[in-house]
Amino acid sequence: MNPYGLLFVAAGGFTIAGAVCNWDWFMNARKARFMEALLTRNGARVFYGVLGLALFVIGFLGVTGIVDISQ
Repeated sequence: MNPYGLLFVAAGGFTIAGAVCNWDWFMNARKARFMEALLTRNGARVFYGVLGLALFVIGFLGVTGIVDISQ
């Protein structure tokens, strides 16, 4: 089991939760405000949902050993 994969899974889950739950403190972070200015609030939520999903999938593949992300 790869510890980096677990880190990616946790970060992906956190990002998905922030997007789905529409946490104000999550969306008011400096980088999230930039994305919100570009895409509106709902667009930024979709962006962070997709980003979180990608992180989660990469982490899952790393944990299962299908992809080597330790390098």
